[in-house]
Amino acid sequence: NLFDVFREKGPVLSIRVCRDSVTRKSLGYAYVNFQNVADAEKTIEEMNFCKIKGRTCRIMWCKRDPSLRKSGVGNIFIKNLAPTIDNKALYDTFLEFGEILSCKVVPGEDKDGKVVHGFGFVHFATQEAADK
Repeated sequence: NLFDVFREKGPVLSIRVCRDSVTRKSLGYAYVNFQNVADAEKTIEEMNFCKIKGRTCRIMWCKRDPSLRKSGVGNIFIKNLAPTIDNKALYDTFLEFGEILSCKVVPGEDKDGKVVHGFGFVHFATQEAADK
């Protein structure tokens, strides 16, 4: 259970798994609230891209204001990614340019289901980092 996974890093106040309002199926993400910021920081540093129940998880700060995400500021698009590039590899590659808010690889697949080059997005905290 998620509580057991995260309480190893520090006292957890709450966990909210987001679910479809009709089917009640998990949407694949959750919010974890720690008692203190240091434990949350440690969790992000140590557990980002770890596997939980067989799925690689991206762990990041919650950004309640959608205007930054919707504005496109600091967001870059990368195409022709080799099939071997995953979310962690993309993150590690671009981290040297600045703080990353989120990143995502979309693997490519041809009409026969064969894995081909994909694309990805990296959302930096600032436009200056994205311009590098």
